[in-house]
Amino acid sequence: MRQPLVAVSTDTRQFENYTWHAAPQQYLEAAVAVAGVLPVLVPSFGDRIDLDSVLDNVDGVLITGSRSNVNPELYGGEATEENGPYDPARDSTSIPLIRRAIERGVPLLAICRGIQEMNVALGGTLATEIQEREGVWDHRAPVSDNRDERFAIRQPVQIKEGSCLANVFGAGEIMINSVHRQAVEKLGERLQVEAVAPDGTVEAISVIGSRAFAVGVQWHPEYWAKSDDASARIFRAFGDAVREHAASRALRTAAE
Repeated sequence: MRQPLVAVSTDTRQFENYTWHAAPQQYLEAAVAVAGVLPVLVPSFGDRIDLDSVLDNVDGVLITGSRSNVNPELYGGEATEENGPYDPARDSTSIPLIRRAIERGVPLLAICRGIQEMNVALGGTLATEIQEREGVWDHRAPVSDNRDERFAIRQPVQIKEGSCLANVFGAGEIMINSVHRQAVEKLGERLQVEAVAPDGTVEAISVIGSRAFAVGVQWHPEYWAKSDDASARIFRAFGDAVREHAASRALRTAAE
């Protein structure tokens, strides 16, 4: 059986007078080494991309984190310089890709910015600069030039009983690396909360009644996926779902 292909979202970046469509290596490495899938980058060209053609040729979708935020105007908010930076090309591509993957039952894993896009894609809203809210922890990375320190596993979350992630971890507490200043506020349609931080911040969601694995996590399992068991479990579960989807497609094709 061929190695399953997974569509990966991209950011747009300006570098040396070029516009690049790119994804961070940590996500791609975790996809290959832990999930056992082959990532294929989807350029952020918005409605110029035939998403059904993309999904006809892949077995899963991985939505990465990013330094940019979802434009608040997409969920009834106001875009400000303090809340940026923004990446409208990515918004116009990854949000429709998420919707279509869910509609078609293609396995989906959405991380950090990805969980926020997932919530907005299904009609939800986001809370911005949550560290300024009373009673909410500062979920931002510590100030450091050392990436291992910035992405250190330091925060507990509670996995809800009966959730999709309870099948991956069991219900109860796990330790994660939370690195964010936005979070899910109003939950989108068909979504349920999978995990919460002790301060009540939503840290994971899933699609109710989804035809395939469809999970978003606010933390960064890609960073420690090769050395931390909890981080690895998410990618292995995603990889298993992708292979199951690929096998089902192969059977349908053989029967036609």
